[in-house]
Amino acid sequence: MLWILRFSGFFSAAVVMIILSPSIQSFPPAEAIRSSNLDGYLRFPILPSPPDYLPQLSFRRSTIFRNADECRFSARQIRGKTSVCDPSLVHIAITLDVEYLRGSIAAVHSILLNSLCPENVFFHFLVSETNLESLVRSTFPQLKFKVYYFDPEIVRSLISTSVRQALEQPLNYARNYLADLLETCVKRVIYLDSDLVVVDDIAKLWATNLGSRTIGAPEYCHANFTKYFTSGFWSDKRFSGAFRGRKPCYFNTGVMVIDLVKWRHAQYTKWIERWMEVQKSDRIYDLGSLPPYLLVFAGNVAPIEHRWNQHGLGGDNVRGSCRDLHPGPYSLLHWSGSGKPWLRLDSKQPCPLDFLWSPYDLYGHSRL
Repeated sequence: MLWILRFSGFFSAAVVMIILSPSIQSFPPAEAIRSSNLDGYLRFPILPSPPDYLPQLSFRRSTIFRNADECRFSARQIRGKTSVCDPSLVHIAITLDVEYLRGSIAAVHSILLNSLCPENVFFHFLVSETNLESLVRSTFPQLKFKVYYFDPEIVRSLISTSVRQALEQPLNYARNYLADLLETCVKRVIYLDSDLVVVDDIAKLWATNLGSRTIGAPEYCHANFTKYFTSGFWSDKRFSGAFRGRKPCYFNTGVMVIDLVKWRHAQYTKWIERWMEVQKSDRIYDLGSLPPYLLVFAGNVAPIEHRWNQHGLGGDNVRGSCRDLHPGPYSLLHWSGSGKPWLRLDSKQPCPLDFLWSPYDLYGHSRL
């Protein structure tokens, strides 16, 4: 099924429905990756029975998606033995937790609906709870995916208070460890937040040329970059000197293409952790996981078209605030900010653009 959305004014949606044949291969249950120096946050813990609220979560089963005839197949796919190391795959990393699960499911659904080659997409789900895989598998029964456990204790001591409590959740920082969590054969990954939908073929974003850069993201050089750090940061040359020789621009970490080979070689995870340690002692910023990325990468980011992150649709911290689309084309709609579309729709107080998210929502009792 393919949804094609077009807008006029606030919004207007035209829906084109195409029925596709089933053929996506299922993958075995989630497994912990073994590593001599990373077992602390890669091994699944032994947990009690699933909490009482999980049986109440229910999603409609998605339709089966099939590649178009013009999609390329590797030898492994032809033999029906596709693995995570297959070089023809598009790799996407996204977090799963109960609070944002509805958003994550909608994001996955939107990617499959709008991909020319959905069977070529492999999802890497980062979790701090080990009981969400069955919900994903029942919703997308033949999805290519793997679940990776991220131990919150790995990063909890590094997290500082932020302007919003939601930004302090350990799973927000799991993206810092993608190079360690994912198999070494995965050389590139698209990281996506859980509050967005993709309305274009994700393969176009995957094809981004990073050149010599480690990450690619839409940059916003007209934004007031100084506001992302405290006055104490800018007045102390030990800290502000980090940008010497660079022209830093703001970028949103909710949509990034990451070269994992370069990341591993330069050990950027340690760079980010060092800045988080500085934050604990000197309070150089007020936001959550974003500023360390700006400190490490701003001014050295491969630019991606703004259409791939129409961000800020969640509004600001003013209750009931709504945002419009940025001027220009769009391929990805991102409800970053304090308001989430599923909450506003349920409360019967949606923003106009929230209706653009709803076609991808699979929440509700299964209708088989």
